[in-house]
Amino acid sequence: MDCRARSVAPWSAVTKQGFLALAPQYTTTSELLSAAARRRGMEVEVLGGAAAGRRGAHYYGGPGFAARVVDDLDVALLEPSDDWLATVPYAYTGRHIAMSTLSRARRLSRPTFVKPPREKSFPAAVYPSGADLPPGPDAPVLVSDVVTWAAEFRLYVLDGEVRTGSQYATFGRLDAEPLEGHRHEGAVRAFAAELLSACENGLPSAVVVDVGLLTTPEPGAEWAVVEANMAWFSNCYAADPDRALDVVLRSAGPRAAVADRDLRFHRHTEDAAPAG
Repeated sequence: MDCRARSVAPWSAVTKQGFLALAPQYTTTSELLSAAARRRGMEVEVLGGAAAGRRGAHYYGGPGFAARVVDDLDVALLEPSDDWLATVPYAYTGRHIAMSTLSRARRLSRPTFVKPPREKSFPAAVYPSGADLPPGPDAPVLVSDVVTWAAEFRLYVLDGEVRTGSQYATFGRLDAEPLEGHRHEGAVRAFAAELLSACENGLPSAVVVDVGLLTTPEPGAEWAVVEANMAWFSNCYAADPDRALDVVLRSAGPRAAVADRDLRFHRHTEDAAPAG
């Protein structure tokens, strides 16, 4: 499948206008992004409920709270297509991945990695069989071969360019280190550039992409994509928060400023509530 995207014009720098609205749940990432926003002269507000009348807003926080406030804020939430990972060629995934449903996944008889494409309605994990999946209503899921990641990296991507990143795990355990200066930085950036050039079509202009190093790669599949996520609800780990903020602001900003190429990635309010 050819998943090459057309090129897009560079985004102009974020101005000091507007403000960063935060969901009330505290996280280390919200603290880091708040400090970065204040350094560039933006207002920061932790919301307690609706935010009627506020315009020029950007948002960081969970989808459940977003469903309550994005209409009042007039914010557009951008997120990858649910099936993007399943459309990426094997050369970039190193494993077979398919879109399915929870009901079909329950019939699997072998160990399989299963995850919801959006919210964490159930844990993304390797399940010994479909019978081990948690109960719940039928919903879309991604199913894939089981692989082991020696190292995993989170990349903040804006207009097809990696702005910053962080290692976040080694062999499945939390292990955060900045991408800048990391021993694998060159390899990560080279793989990401090739991946994004070939397969950016299912991604908004501002997005988080996770990539990793496989432990037992087939030839040409040493590096592979893990998944893609919305930047407005992602942990930045040890990434540069100032550069990460550029991506977050684009991923959840004023609806009037959404570029034509991003309109199909606009998450509608009725989709913003947690699943399940």
